[in-house]
Amino acid sequence: MQRYFIGFDHVEDDQIWISGEDAHHISRVMRMKAGDSFIAVLPDGSSSQCKILQTAESKVFAKALGWKQEEKELPIKVAIGSGLPKGDKLEWIIQKGTELGAHTFIPFNAARSIVKWDPKKSEKKLVRWEKIAKEAAEQSHRTTVPGITPPVELMKLIETGLEYRFKVIAYEEEAKNGHSSKFASLLAKMTPGDSLLVIFGPEGGLTAEEVSILENNGFISVGLGPRILRTETAPLYVLSAISYHFELMR
Repeated sequence: MQRYFIGFDHVEDDQIWISGEDAHHISRVMRMKAGDSFIAVLPDGSSSQCKILQTAESKVFAKALGWKQEEKELPIKVAIGSGLPKGDKLEWIIQKGTELGAHTFIPFNAARSIVKWDPKKSEKKLVRWEKIAKEAAEQSHRTTVPGITPPVELMKLIETGLEYRFKVIAYEEEAKNGHSSKFASLLAKMTPGDSLLVIFGPEGGLTAEEVSILENNGFISVGLGPRILRTETAPLYVLSAISYHFELMR
């Protein structure tokens, strides 16, 4: 069943309304009509099946049939810190990372990032990333939309890391040296409710200097198995491993 995120200001008792692009999607793309149903999700994560009362291109009115809390989110909050990659790779990371349960995305300007962040285009880019995350969250039936920050510098990323209990660097040199057990050991120490920030380099990887700075500020370097993963693949590997550990093995 199609899912849409709405604000608290779009609910009054058991009546809800949807406007903007979502209303257009309901009435023109999905071609729903009175009597059809969809799922509405509030900012606190509660959701309800809703029966459409009236549709128009600019607004849809529906009745909520009962709000409830669903267990759709990863038991730990995972933030993905990605060194800015080329092309549309960050969009791919955001889309697929959202499907796999990421809580936050923090792009950052890495020393080897070929793409440099242009503040003049920041608002437009951020809006696009947020839209990608929202649509992916709806498609994967999540109860929250991941947050996305504008790209930051390394020192700001380190400052953000103070908010997380666990902080790691996915470092290819650890994988080359066969140090693949650190990540598994780290997961074993975590409990539901914990938070984790994972840093990934851009296409050329992180420099030794960047890794040293991060390690000196409490980050732990870990390998992700014997193979070297692309910058857009590594975050998905980590999220999948976390899901397996905390959701499929419990």
